Amino acid sequence: MVRLTDCIAPPFYDLHYDIAEGKHSYYDLVGGRGSCKSSDISIEIVLGIVQDVNANAVIYRKVGETIGDSVYEQIIWAIDKLGLNDEFHCTTSPYRCTYKPTGQRIIFKGLDKAKKSKSIKVSKGYIKFLWFEEFDEFNGAEEIRTVQQSVLRGGDKFVIFRSMNPPKSKTNWANKQIEEDRLRPDAYVSETTYLQIPPEWLGQQFLDDAEWLKKMNKRAYEHEYLGVPVGLGSEVFDNVETLAMTDDMINSWEWIYRGIDWGWYPDPFHFGQMYYDSRKHDLYIFDEYRVNKMSNEKTAEHLKKTRFLTKHDRITADSAEPKSIADYRAFGLNCHPAQKGADSVRYGIKWLQSLNHIYIDPMRCPKTWEEFSQYEYILTPDGEPTGELPDENNHSIDCCRYSMEKVWRKRGQ
Repeated sequence: MVRLTDCIAPPFYDLHYDIAEGKHSYYDLVGGRGSCKSSDISIEIVLGIVQDVNANAVIYRKVGETIGDSVYEQIIWAIDKLGLNDEFHCTTSPYRCTYKPTGQRIIFKGLDKAKKSKSIKVSKGYIKFLWFEEFDEFNGAEEIRTVQQSVLRGGDKFVIFRSMNPPKSKTNWANKQIEEDRLRPDAYVSETTYLQIPPEWLGQQFLDDAEWLKKMNKRAYEHEYLGVPVGLGSEVFDNVETLAMTDDMINSWEWIYRGIDWGWYPDPFHFGQMYYDSRKHDLYIFDEYRVNKMSNEKTAEHLKKTRFLTKHDRITADSAEPKSIADYRAFGLNCHPAQKGADSVRYGIKWLQSLNHIYIDPMRCPKTWEEFSQYEYILTPDGEPTGELPDENNHSIDCCRYSMEKVWRKRGQ
């Protein structure tokens, strides 16, 4: 008999029951060194094979040469930890573990070409478990989708694991994917650190090394041991976070700020709505409307019909187009020009940076989330931030500056 509490670390107890009850399909395990995320996934996969006669598993690393010293050894560890050495036959050419009583398989693959996944077949059951280890090493969301579309077939329940130490850059595609998954009803995001793991599981040397790095280089410690995307130093906004905003939440806000950045093509017309909590210094961006090649009359009519705007709802727009502002006023909308002047861009950006949080709902405002999260200072040829702001891919940012200028232009702000 094996006690699962000797195999699964305490921070993963809830995740274990969640998998057992089939509550989610996607399980994102992120954290720093020593957080036991890979150990937990290996235990869950081996248990799942033993408990479901139709289940098989495929485990991916981006580079096939890394399989032997990483995920393969991790599965071997899990088999041994669960006392199942006599029940599995494991080989290294190819890397594979077979459950002897039924012939179910755990298959290991390198993903040098995503299309090769089409050749994976199992003779019994279907591929229920899929694990992408070091998720950020893969070539992006499209590559992951290609694999999933090829592998996840023929079953009624799938469990997809994605594990990684988060990359430093918040704009990295993998970090963005995890943020998006927080909003998915079929996804479970687990964040753990070594501080949640029983110390005897890690050993004194591990703990001493972590404490030493904490003293010598706190930023490196936060990234390597706590799994914090500390950034590369080039991000303009390090206070941006995703937040799913409900209709009830939005309807409870009494004062809404609105703005417009005019555009036609290739620059878009961008309208946004937001709420500012002055007590907490938090900005909530919950609405966007972005189009190309649409007349002022049509955009105005769209906003009146879909956002129910009236002459009482103030909109602050880019003053570079006085005719567009006049058009909107003629169409019955309360549109006013933004105040421009020396350093207005810099001061507006500085105020946005000073906020405790800029919350963006990426489902309601995908373009706004994309621009805020990816906006970076111009770099030198050596890759160092210059402090200069690029004048591109910033339409929602300009819209927010215009919307909030009544606040940030006040003395003391």
